[in-house]
Amino acid sequence: MRKKQRSVTSRRSAKRSTRKSPKPAKRAKSGSAPPSPLDGLRPPQPGQGKRGEQGYFAYLLRQAAGASRLTLERALSELGVTPPQFLVLTMLKAYPGLSGADLARVALLTPQTVGVIIRNLERDGAILMTPHPVHGRVLQWTLTRRGLSLLEKCRKHALALERRLAAGLSGREQATVRRWLARIAADLQQ
Repeated sequence: MRKKQRSVTSRRSAKRSTRKSPKPAKRAKSGSAPPSPLDGLRPPQPGQGKRGEQGYFAYLLRQAAGASRLTLERALSELGVTPPQFLVLTMLKAYPGLSGADLARVALLTPQTVGVIIRNLERDGAILMTPHPVHGRVLQWTLTRRGLSLLEKCRKHALALERRLAAGLSGREQATVRRWLARIAADLQQ
């Protein structure tokens, strides 16, 4: 039985080795890339077609948010901070004493995600927990000196992104865009 299997196997591999290999693709004229079989199937680059001014508002907002988040993520990575951690630090500076639940609401994150962020920031000494003066079961979070210092380093990277986002816009145009974005958030949360 084994001899039969071996002979069948060797005949198959002999057949494979005698098959013709595919012809190499023709070279394109010098200076241009060879045509790809996927040409026409790939989506356009950001800013083109439906990914540009003809696109839907919601998609364009998501595309812009994704691009700005990725840019910020890359910039903050050298500090060992994620954009959600930066957001929590920013909200605690703006609104000291927030509870975990309040942080989740203002940071637009799930309570579970905020719980993980809080534990990591507390472990690193960036935030401090204190019980609420009236409601003892409510825990409040505040920035430590270390947290303030870390936030300032993060803000430098965030401000560089802000300048890129606002490039080419007048002060009046920036105010219009800010008002429009804030109105969208307020209207859609109702």
